[in-house]
Amino acid sequence: MKNHTSSYPPIHVIGGGLAGSEAAWQIAQSGVPVILHEMRGVRGTDAHKTNGLAELVCSNSFRSDDATSNAVGVLHAEMRLAGSLIMRAADSNQVPAGGALAVDRDGFSNAITAAIEGHPLITVVREEITGLPPKEWDLAIIATGPLTAPGLAEAIRQETGADALAFFDAIAPIVYADTIDMEICWHQSRYDKVGPGGTGKDYINCPMTEEQYNAFIDQLLASDTTGFKEWEGTPYFDGCLPIEVMAERGRETLRHGPMKPMGLTNAHNPTVKPYAVVQLRQDNALGTLYNMVGFQTKLKYGAQSEVFRMISGLENAEFARLGGLHRNTYINSPSLLDQSLTLKSRPGLRFAGQITGCEGYVESASIGLLAGRFAAAERKGEKPFLPPATTAFGALLNHITGGHIVSDDEPGKRSFQPMNVNFGLFPPLESGALTRPEGAKRFRGKEKALAKKQAIASRALADSEAWLGNNKST
Repeated sequence: MKNHTSSYPPIHVIGGGLAGSEAAWQIAQSGVPVILHEMRGVRGTDAHKTNGLAELVCSNSFRSDDATSNAVGVLHAEMRLAGSLIMRAADSNQVPAGGALAVDRDGFSNAITAAIEGHPLITVVREEITGLPPKEWDLAIIATGPLTAPGLAEAIRQETGADALAFFDAIAPIVYADTIDMEICWHQSRYDKVGPGGTGKDYINCPMTEEQYNAFIDQLLASDTTGFKEWEGTPYFDGCLPIEVMAERGRETLRHGPMKPMGLTNAHNPTVKPYAVVQLRQDNALGTLYNMVGFQTKLKYGAQSEVFRMISGLENAEFARLGGLHRNTYINSPSLLDQSLTLKSRPGLRFAGQITGCEGYVESASIGLLAGRFAAAERKGEKPFLPPATTAFGALLNHITGGHIVSDDEPGKRSFQPMNVNFGLFPPLESGALTRPEGAKRFRGKEKALAKKQAIASRALADSEAWLGNNKST
């Protein structure tokens, strides 16, 4: 343990990903010591490449940073208000990405690692935890994420008496920028939207004709994919479907999904609208790497190179990383956890991050933030102060701890599944919360939808600020 002045016993956090790092940071910032257990450095995973804390294994995007009308942007803003380490590192390592907040993945992880290792109240221990925390760890947080090691996963199953739910997650390839043919491709954000650190020209766009698109789909459907092995039958998360799975759902699915041409004009041939477009987003601060947006895949490596070089402008592409497939696991949180993320069968043991059934980097980190604050409050003898349901924090927490639980006598009902934060998780606006524009008899569809989002976002940020102001102790 580091030398420190706190009189509190430490809280143990298992897992040094985004959720675990954020939980540890929030606990330490409240004046309570933390022991952060991370197995990488002793045991690797199928997806991680480094031993750095909070390594990003999929996209480098934190998605929209618009806090006025986007639920993800609202969550960003609430996390910043709460002193989030994850958001601080993201803001200081951002790269251009249109309306999104994207980061240099190595710079981001390095910043998190340096902050955690440099905090006087945090001790990082590199070891694999193969079972549930021992009883002497009276307060602990499991934030092992979607790649929980088999030993710990089995211990969780034995404790809960229920099998963990699981889904597949797929990783998109990364291309060396200097191997992209810019005589064919062009720089442009969709609808020329300017985002944090961006210019409105933050994506590289690869146009495809109808003939090229159909040939690409044919080859994609005919190519070899990795086998499921013992994972057979595990469902995918719809927010991260492999492109070949999307293609199997219909020839036009990709063209109306990640390959949609809307909002883009070919700078080399402005009068001809592309039939489909593949977008690549900057992946590092130097601008030497670009990832293929929405192109997560389970194709075998040899097939990936062959198929992706059929895309206009990528005929001679070289890949810094090819796509991959890994298994994500999450628990049935609505039945297992209370509102403060504590396992009902074991007081003092909390879960955080993707293993709870949230999806996305910032969602995972935000649940880590809440778990850390709740645990710190409990260590101080205080009752965890829950965020209002009207906030992004509260909306996501309520989905995790109060989502629908399917039962055998409810055929057709949707079971608990991973979810990104979205305005559908927020409580409805109060009656009369929306006012018509001056002189207008009624709202038009898009105007009303935007006004509703803006009102929900404004309410969320006001309520979050008030909640944090009344929760100074953590």
